[in-house]
This record gives sequence, C-alpha cells and structure tokens, in this order.
Amino acid sequence: MKIFKFGGASVKNAEAVRNIGHILGKYKEPIIVVISAMGKTTNALERVVEAYFKGDKAKARAELDQIKNYHLSIVKDLNFDPDHALMTELSAIFKGLYSTVEEGPSSFYNMEYDQVVSWGEILSTIIVSNYLNLTGVINEWVDIRQYLKTDSTYREGRVDWKLTAHLVRERFCINDNELYITQGFLGSTVNNHTTTLGREGSDYTAAILAHILEAESVTVWKDVPGVLNADPKWFDNTVKIDKISYMDAIELAYYGASVIHPKTIQPLQKKRIRLFVKSFMNPDEPGTVIGDENYDHLIPSFIFKMDQVLIHIHPVDFSFIGEDNMEKIFRCFAGYGLKINLMQNSAISFDICVNNDQSRIPDILADLQKDFRVRCTSNLELITIRYYDNATINRVLVNKELMLTQRTKSIIQMVVRDKGPEDEKQ
Repeated sequence: MKIFKFGGASVKNAEAVRNIGHILGKYKEPIIVVISAMGKTTNALERVVEAYFKGDKAKARAELDQIKNYHLSIVKDLNFDPDHALMTELSAIFKGLYSTVEEGPSSFYNMEYDQVVSWGEILSTIIVSNYLNLTGVINEWVDIRQYLKTDSTYREGRVDWKLTAHLVRERFCINDNELYITQGFLGSTVNNHTTTLGREGSDYTAAILAHILEAESVTVWKDVPGVLNADPKWFDNTVKIDKISYMDAIELAYYGASVIHPKTIQPLQKKRIRLFVKSFMNPDEPGTVIGDENYDHLIPSFIFKMDQVLIHIHPVDFSFIGEDNMEKIFRCFAGYGLKINLMQNSAISFDICVNNDQSRIPDILADLQKDFRVRCTSNLELITIRYYDNATINRVLVNKELMLTQRTKSIIQMVVRDKGPEDEKQ
C-alpha cells in the first residue's frame, strides 16, 4: 500500500484534476490519496477569517464569492452535470460559510480560524473524488477529521497517536486496488471540533497515515522535479538532489525548505518508510528519494524565508539575560504558538527572528513589554545555507545588509535586508 499526497498546485484547475486521474491510472495497488486545498484557497480563506474578525462582512462575503466562483468554474470545466449530487453538496458548504460570516465571531481566533480554513480541503477532495468516480477511477471519500484526532491546540493540533492509530486502522481496510481520497492538514478533537495541523500540514497527514498503516512508501507530488537545492522562486540555476538521508531531510525541513513539511520525516524514519518527491507534470521521472541514503555530503542547499521580523529584547534594568529571563521569553512565544526561526543572545540582549504573523506578534510584543524593552525590525529575510562555503555566502549577500549571523560547521543562517539607495552609494 502506498500513500500519495497532492498539494494545492496539483489541483489548481480542471486540467490539474484530470492529471491526477492519469497518474492514479498508472497504479494497480491500494493507495490512500491525501489532497490539499485547491490552488491558493487556504490563503483566500485566511482573508475571510481576517475580515470576519474585523467585522468587515462585506469583504468576507466578497472573498467567499471569489472562492465559490473559483471552485464552481473548475467543476464546470470538469463537465459535471448541473443536477449532479456534487452541486447540492457544494451549495450546502457555501451556504454554511456565508452564514458563518454573518454571525459575530467569538473571542477565540485560532479556533474560528480552523473551522473556516478547513473547508478548503473538504471542497477539493469532494470535487476530486466525484470527478474520479465520474471517469471510472472508483474511490471512496473519507473525512479524515473523524479519524485523525488531536488536542485542542487550534492551528497547530498535536496528534493523539494512540486514539488516531486505533481509528485509522479500523477505517482504512486495505484490499486489492482500494483507492481512498482524503484531506491533508485536518484533524479534530475528541469532541469533533475541527483542528488543523499547521500550515502546509498535508505532508504530515500523509506521514501519519503511512506510519500507522506501515505503508510501503509515501510520494509527495509537486510542481518541481524533486527536492531542489533552493526554491526556484528565489534562486536561479537550481539543482535536483537525487537522494537525501532522513537526517539531512529533517534539517532542511526544520530550517524551512518548502518542499518538505518539518513534521513529516520523523514518523517515516521510525518505520523506515521511504519518501519520494516527484513531479506531477512528469510522473515517470524518478524525482528524489528520502530514506536510509549514504553519501559524503550534499551540494549546498539554500533556504529563503521572506517577510521576517527581528525582535530585539533587553532587560529594563540592563541586567544580564539569564535563565529566568529566557524562561519568560520562551513561555511567551510558546503560549502564542509562534515558531522561532532563529535566536541569538548576548549578555544584555536577546534577538529572535520570526515570520511576520500579525495575528500573533502584536500580542507577543505587548506581553514582552511588561518585563523588557522591546523593539522590532521588519521587512527582513532569513537565509539558511547547508554545506556552505565563502562563495555561497557571497552569492546570497549581493545588495544585502547583514543584520545577524549564526553558524555551525555545516549550516550558516543570516538575517538580511535589502540595501537602500543610500547604501548603494557607499
């Protein structure tokens, strides 16, 4: 049995959905297919939540209009009959979403976020499942929320492995040629309140199912030929890496390599399940394999995190940054669920680099200012190079001002910002 995961780009339009059918047609074994929201739907639903919490019902409705029209255009292009049962199902989902934005939000942003944003995956899997059945690729649609159980840490649900394993093994009775379609990114509490596993968490869903069901392999289908040494959005002349060890993959994911979700590798490594990263545009190409692979070292890999904020923290009385101060700082970030991308301390200061998450940062700053002097520098970029040398460092620092550096034997991280016109003259 195999686990396949298809991301948003692989279901972004009708042609992409048809392509999934072509790929699945190449396999004659049991497969569980984990699918993300279509295209940029998650981003659009996040805008709905933002408008909803600001009381801007008109904007929330307008965003929902665009999401609805986007999905209905894909359904139309897939040649569904207007009276197909899918249309009734989609109509009910959007009716519920429009009703939600007409109500006043609660004070629990993260909880409300999960209840709204989760519909992206439900919509995509309902459409894909119905299309595949329509074209003779017989499958069973599964609501993963009934089986993947988490605690109530909304937006970053922690998996209840014991309960999830029991439920998943009962539900997925794998027989010859069995094909299941289900959602990535989603779970629920024991009280059936929807949770999410963190942004880009569909890879993690695939790894959870593979671990529990002891799958032969997991394949993540991407719009790139495999794991590249840099994101082609930010870097020219990228190189595909043919094989990676679990350890290197974990480090690349931890530092933000967009091709692999940080939590994906550990469940697979424990059961020695190989992970393939392949192109859905060229499915017969070998892609990249992640497993118990041996090599001297990898070529340099570059990871770019944009829109970063550097938070500078100082004790109000110019005392040392000791363990008691660090405890307060870490408790604050953990309490708001904001991941620290880089941290560095001196005797009387502590610098932390994070994603510019405006739903959390203002509250974090307000809490920190009760005990510290705090200031922020925004519009920054975090560059991580694994297996670096001077040439690779110089390559990424062209027209950049270096704000902070941290390095080990094999990894260097640099917080930088673009040089302005005045800097260029110097």
